[in-house]
Amino acid sequence: MTETVVTPRSERTVRKAAPGGARRPRRSGRRRVALPYLLLLSALLLELLVHLIPMLMGVTMSFRELTQFYIRNWSEAPWTALDNYSLTVDFDAPVGQALLQSFLTTCLFTVLSVGLCWCLGTAAAIFLQENFRGRGFLRTLFLVPYALPVYAAVITWAFMFQRDNGIINHVLHDQLGIGDSPAFWLIGDNSFWALLIVSVWKGWPFAFLTVMAGLQNIPRDMYEAAALDGAGVWKQIRHITLPSLRSVNQVLVLVLFLWTFNDFNTPFVLFGKAAPEAADLISFHIYQSSFQTWNFGTGSAMSVLLLLFLLVVTGIYLLLTTRGRKTSDV
Repeated sequence: MTETVVTPRSERTVRKAAPGGARRPRRSGRRRVALPYLLLLSALLLELLVHLIPMLMGVTMSFRELTQFYIRNWSEAPWTALDNYSLTVDFDAPVGQALLQSFLTTCLFTVLSVGLCWCLGTAAAIFLQENFRGRGFLRTLFLVPYALPVYAAVITWAFMFQRDNGIINHVLHDQLGIGDSPAFWLIGDNSFWALLIVSVWKGWPFAFLTVMAGLQNIPRDMYEAAALDGAGVWKQIRHITLPSLRSVNQVLVLVLFLWTFNDFNTPFVLFGKAAPEAADLISFHIYQSSFQTWNFGTGSAMSVLLLLFLLVVTGIYLLLTTRGRKTSDV
């Protein structure tokens, strides 16, 4: 049923709403509200199964004396309360001393790796902002380490670091004459630098890609105006580029820190099941404490302490960067 309303300028047809028609918007509104949750349901279930449940099981295992005798029925392992944690943080005992040494090594490794990745990635991204022949080829070439599978890349580096047949010693010792004899890269003190080289090589392209994306949002007019005022390249980078990339760098540094501090694949593939003491990262140390000494209770306690440390550091970092951003905006 329709009703025609005549106006001085035109005619319009107005349809009367059918009985009960007002309920349809409510149903469609409910569907729109429920649709995002339905789409996220599979991801939430996967997160629950892959991360949350194993994490809760790990926390429970950290309060038990879970050794190789209770692996089959780990729920029957004796309850030890905080004994595993007290043993882990007792730095006068061998277990605590080894964990502290691994923690300090990981901190030094993380600072050097993150700093070098950021510096190399930022420098390469700024350099490739200019138009020149071959820029596209260099951008693609710089992303090759990031695109390669981690295991394939690290295994290649392991062959290159071989003492007698590796290309590293061939170039340094045989070609350049550095050192009295070929160096051992996968054992001893040099293992730390070998691990750092591999970590930086596979990590800096991510920084390069992130910074290069952030540079696209900086207007070229700012650089042109600075050049007209007599500002050189370094002043433009200091006063325009770096301040404009502050929000990008805050996220980038945090992601690089978490990835590097928790890195397990690189030392495991590079050194095998037994990492040298100089390259004993804390994630690999926890693996050795759990799966080689078969003391899963102590290893779980170390994992929980590592998680708490990362949560505290991340919270402090976000708090400081948020305050700094608000202060700069004011």
